[in-house]
Amino acid sequence: MSIRSTIVEQIHRVARQQDKQLSPLSDDLPLLETGLDSLCFAILVANLDDELGLDPLSDEANTNFPVTLGDFIAIYEAAAEHVPT
Repeated sequence: MSIRSTIVEQIHRVARQQDKQLSPLSDDLPLLETGLDSLCFAILVANLDDELGLDPLSDEANTNFPVTLGDFIAIYEAAAEHVPT
């Protein structure tokens, strides 16, 4: 499963668990307009850390906080490229 599909699946899972109504997801959708609140994003990041073994948002070298869903996915995809195999 790709990073993108894992993230989208986890977004849907968190929304269901937290009884949130999602906006239609697209790369240019601002994260603040997804329908998820800050608790949902905390859960999402924790779930992604568990599933992907990545937490690029805690990386002090990453000073660019994602604004859109596309930005969020790109940060995870870039982090995955730097994981030693």
